Amino acid sequence: MLKLSARLRELRTSRKISQTALSNAIGVSQRAISYYEAGKDIPTLDVLIRLADFFDVSLDYLVGRSDDPRRH
Repeated sequence: MLKLSARLRELRTSRKISQTALSNAIGVSQRAISYYEAGKDIPTLDVLIRLADFFDVSLDYLVGRSDDPRRH
């Protein structure tokens, strides 16, 4: 869970995207993004897929199972 929180925050801030902009793009509330980044909540599989698609990274990278962001 900590890897997901850190990766999500890193991806979002490195692309200079606000929590509000990300939430609008993937169809969740800004509060949900805040909770995911703080480790207070875990995204559903559907939301994880939308996040991975939005950032164009693999699910394994997003959740910390790989250090390779490329999709295979």
